[in-house]
Amino acid sequence: MPSSARPSSRVAWLPWSAAAFARAREEQKPVLLSISTAWCRWCHEMDRTSYADPEITAFINDRFVPIRVDADDRPDISERYSLGGWPTTAFLTPAGEILAGGTFVPIDRMQGVLTQVSEAFRSQPDRKAPPGTDDATRSAIGVLDQAQLTSRVFATFDEEFGGFGTEPKFPHVAPLQLALDLFTESHDVSLERMILVSLDRIGWGGLYDAVDGGFFRYATTRDWQLPHVEKLLDINATLARLFLEAGSKLQVPRFTERAGDTLRYIQNWLADPVDGGWYGSQDADEAYYSANSNDARRAITAPAISHSLYADSNATMVSTALAAATVFDDSGLRDFALKSLERVLLGCYKPGLGVAHYYDGDPHVRGLLADQFAMAAACLDAFDVTGNVVYEMMAEELGHYAMRTMFDEPGGGFFDRGSDIGEETIGLMRRPLKPFVTNCDAATTLVRLASASGEQEFSHAASRTIDAMQPLAPAQGPLAAHWLLAVRAATSR
Repeated sequence: MPSSARPSSRVAWLPWSAAAFARAREEQKPVLLSISTAWCRWCHEMDRTSYADPEITAFINDRFVPIRVDADDRPDISERYSLGGWPTTAFLTPAGEILAGGTFVPIDRMQGVLTQVSEAFRSQPDRKAPPGTDDATRSAIGVLDQAQLTSRVFATFDEEFGGFGTEPKFPHVAPLQLALDLFTESHDVSLERMILVSLDRIGWGGLYDAVDGGFFRYATTRDWQLPHVEKLLDINATLARLFLEAGSKLQVPRFTERAGDTLRYIQNWLADPVDGGWYGSQDADEAYYSANSNDARRAITAPAISHSLYADSNATMVSTALAAATVFDDSGLRDFALKSLERVLLGCYKPGLGVAHYYDGDPHVRGLLADQFAMAAACLDAFDVTGNVVYEMMAEELGHYAMRTMFDEPGGGFFDRGSDIGEETIGLMRRPLKPFVTNCDAATTLVRLASASGEQEFSHAASRTIDAMQPLAPAQGPLAAHWLLAVRAATSR
């Protein structure tokens, strides 16, 4: 450690900004980029250990320009710089190119990693990472027809434990939604079994919190055990909607009841009961969740809630709550959903500039694709329930904004960030990305917009987006179901 460096108890994190990278250029230092989330256990552990050691923090503050990014707040940055999950520990040039990095770095390795990167940068300050390829051009491995692609999606079904893939096990909703849709048409018993086995294992296994309710993010084992115990709004909202729909279409009351249990968790823990809206996540706290009774948990401080309102996940929850209000004949839930939609729109929407990504008293991060189409879908659901044309007009406005600022006219499909995002682009942020799942879901919403508005511009954009995503679908595994659902929406109109 240089003699001028005085031990510090914390890293002097800077936000992602042009000014931070300008400082790195002026001081000729590499950037240490830490990408974390509020709910991530290992992010907290790295803060508690590696980033709390006085000698390490002093070395970072002296030799690096440290930048901290929350992946929930800036999914566009995380998409480009995440190196295998969170926490991400990435080392960048002052121009924003990746030098090296990984995920969790334990305290006993941290000093060595920092020293190695610092010395390598001093000897080659202009080194750049090899050029990458964007999602729009990656792995066009040949086009399968819909039947072949459907077979490929369902081939990943786990016959014994349900769900798709082996381990870790994520509760993929889209392939189950596809199976449910196809079953209602064909009554194929193999599809029914796929849904029954999966929802029983997901809803009554280790992924579900039997004490407080709600679903954890994923399980580390094939049989849905040893979950990572963070709870996210979007996962709970999409699973609640799937259980609702499966309960209705398959006439399985336990699925409907599990959806109701999940909604109670969301309303009890994540909802703002006064002003409306839902918070984004509840922290992973293994000590709390290892207590397996109400009495034991009440003696422990509950895991923290992240109090930002994210536009995309709130929109998903609005749609789920409106559907649930119809199933349960619950006018109070219906009114809360509409109140929540209007709160998020009031906080995040700006005429001509779409909706911001999140609201915490002020709106932040405008011009992200997922927010525009998720909120447009929620507005269409609100229009369907209320007949209030203002909701339909807002959905149109958000669709037009996304098409104006994010649609790739030459190639079809949407980039994940708008051309009017209004910040200096740095490093990999200059790289255009067309996220597969978000584009497929956008196409589905565009089909609905065309039907509601009568504007063929939306229908044309949906077709071109589906065409642009088609070459990428075979490489997506079970997530290719999003493309198949978009095709079904477009052909059934």
